[in-house]
Amino acid sequence: MNRIENAFETRPIFMPYFPLGYPDLHTSVDVIEALAKNGADLIEVGLSFSDPLADGPVIQKATQVALEQGITVKKSLEAVKELRERGVDIPLVLMGYYNPMLAYGLERFVCDAIEAGADGFIVPDLPLEEAEEFQSALDKTGGRDHPLIQMLAPTTPDKRMESIARDAQGFIYLVSVTGVTGERKSISEGLAELIVRVREHTSAPVCVGFGIGTPEQAKEVGRMADGVIVGTACVRTIGESKTPVETAKQFAAEFQRALS
Repeated sequence: MNRIENAFETRPIFMPYFPLGYPDLHTSVDVIEALAKNGADLIEVGLSFSDPLADGPVIQKATQVALEQGITVKKSLEAVKELRERGVDIPLVLMGYYNPMLAYGLERFVCDAIEAGADGFIVPDLPLEEAEEFQSALDKTGGRDHPLIQMLAPTTPDKRMESIARDAQGFIYLVSVTGVTGERKSISEGLAELIVRVREHTSAPVCVGFGIGTPEQAKEVGRMADGVIVGTACVRTIGESKTPVETAKQFAAEFQRALS
């Protein structure tokens, strides 16, 4: 079993997102280590991009700061390697947009990412129909155990949902609401039915993201899903703190308790 499969041995899992380079590279590595060692079961490690279409204002601002601080794909992969050297052994899934990966060299990016210790990839602006080149790069580099995670949304038509879910690897990233990332006051009323629809077509774990901002909301979603993804609240809470590493420890512990 690979690290992602191992993570889902106990469900639901807690999956925070945090971008490398925010508020600076050193602090972001410390924060991700703190999340990993204090309750996170899997971490979405953010690769910053100048035009993050799927992200709301909090994450957009954080990734812009990271870019201004000089973060690059190369530095991000070196940071992943450093996290492994520090003893972080939970799955680290790289979350980023396609253009920087292409600019780096797709096959080289996949190879270097896997070598650094990445366990999988989420590319929000890469639809399944256009993912053949990425999947080919994975196949060439022996990356079958390092899946390209697919995303589904409430607006996904049934036929397309079936085709995406049927061949899903790792887990499915289920967007709970239409729109960009960000905290919401309540969980979508149709979420339970949406999860049921997805599970009709796959045995892969279904993880829910977008809109989950509190441990209480995470607990509610965790009753229905295999994993809970928390991005905006994680970035905002830690980013506003004067002691980001300590805040990261507390944040992870609170969400882990809610899901236990």
